[in-house]
Amino acid sequence: MKRLLAIGSVLIMMLTGVATAQSDFVYGDALPDAPELAARGDYGVGVRTLTLTNPGQIDILNLSEANPTATYDRVLTVDVWYPAVIPDGVEQRTAYEGTIGRADQGTARPLLFAGRALRDAAPDAEGAAYPLVIVSHGYPGSRYMMTYLTENLASKGYVVVAIDHTESTYADVAAFGSTLLNRSLDQIFLIDEMARLSSDSESFLNGLLDAENTALIGYSMGGYGALNVIGAGYGPVLGGFLGPVIGLRLAGAESYAADARVKAAVLFALWGGNLAAAGAPGVSIWQDAAFAGITVPTLWIIGSRDDVAYYDAVVNMFENSTNSDRTLLTYINALHNVAPNPPSLEAATFAEYESLSEPAWDSRRLNSINQHFITAFLGQHLQSDGDMAAYLDVAVESSNDGVYATNDAGAFTAAHTYWLGFQNRTAVGMELRRESP
Repeated sequence: MKRLLAIGSVLIMMLTGVATAQSDFVYGDALPDAPELAARGDYGVGVRTLTLTNPGQIDILNLSEANPTATYDRVLTVDVWYPAVIPDGVEQRTAYEGTIGRADQGTARPLLFAGRALRDAAPDAEGAAYPLVIVSHGYPGSRYMMTYLTENLASKGYVVVAIDHTESTYADVAAFGSTLLNRSLDQIFLIDEMARLSSDSESFLNGLLDAENTALIGYSMGGYGALNVIGAGYGPVLGGFLGPVIGLRLAGAESYAADARVKAAVLFALWGGNLAAAGAPGVSIWQDAAFAGITVPTLWIIGSRDDVAYYDAVVNMFENSTNSDRTLLTYINALHNVAPNPPSLEAATFAEYESLSEPAWDSRRLNSINQHFITAFLGQHLQSDGDMAAYLDVAVESSNDGVYATNDAGAFTAAHTYWLGFQNRTAVGMELRRESP
């Protein structure tokens, strides 16, 4: 009987097409309950891999009394997603060759997963120069940690560059000092390199992007670096830990300043506001006054039960960013993993699976909501699309309090306070808070 039921289930899936649809689903695809702006844009998407070298960088992992000035050429691998011309009859598909497990635990191994982009496609220059978006992963992580977002944004008219931060990826994770030192430096270097390549007649990026109109998207340690790039100088606690090598990025340093090319930042589960996990409760990478140095618009995204970045610590940073037009999106009962692609079913242990999953949220659902709000945020601030502001100016702060009210003709009534872009019964479990300078 059980065998007959199983055969029947297979036949039903074949007849309805469910099996095919499920097997073809990739991380960036919108679910049926996705909010409006999660949908892909009108551009085809190309992707290319580049290897870039930042020469003569401080080699913090090999500094010693015998070698106090150790330097190395810091090699970074990046992927670039961009608006592309897709030939007739050619499907936008690629296989991302990522990593699962961790090198420092001896478990790192290849992970292959599908994406909707065409490898090495010709750029679509018709809408150039496009805004630039730099994506910076967590510790450890990889440049493929948020492909659902990189592809989506490229389809909406952005050149998106995701970094493999050397010594901070699943494949080469090393001591934490490298991540603390290099995050903001890598991000600034990438903006420099994209500006250079956009002026290089031999590069496929020639004329394609505008580095003077850049956004940073940082998750966890990526957000830690991004905050420093946009105007929050590090505090003395970091100077005490890293010594003079971090001096140029400290608040109050004569040469420290926000990078004026960055016009907006998305800060996912930003680490560094409370070092309780390191045994120093209440101590922060930043002093509260540093956040006043941020003047560009910011979108902060955090889980209310984040036990890595700490929700209260992130709220404190948000509240002290008094000179920024800022938005705080909270996923109620989410932990720290509100940004990555869903965890792979190839995870060999619970720890591997749990490091990317959210027990109270479906990861694909989180991804689609992120696509929605980041589309609105960047559309408003990098593409000057005034219509996008309405998606962030919600009528009620708690999505659970929204009222979906229509008349007999289906038009919204005066009682309607539901979050714009969300279908009825889908805007639940979130809070959206707005603050102005």
